[in-house]
Amino acid sequence: MARFEMLEAGIGSTAQAEILFELGLMYASGRDCDVDLVAAHKWFNIAAIKGSERAAELRAELSAAMTKTDIARALREAREWMTIH
Repeated sequence: MARFEMLEAGIGSTAQAEILFELGLMYASGRDCDVDLVAAHKWFNIAAIKGSERAAELRAELSAAMTKTDIARALREAREWMTIH
């Protein structure tokens, strides 16, 4: 399976953060998928690392509705994603 590299595709870090933020919104709202707060937190976290302040705000709001176990899982998945990409 081919890996899509945003940097190789010429997508800058601001655009990357926006794409990752949109993924978080998609999972948080259930737009075109099931609601998955762990996945939403993961994508908001990665978008925040890439510079999205809105993602950081929504990640904090989401955390209030999540268990510590779910937050830990989301953080672990974000670290794994960042290690690979």
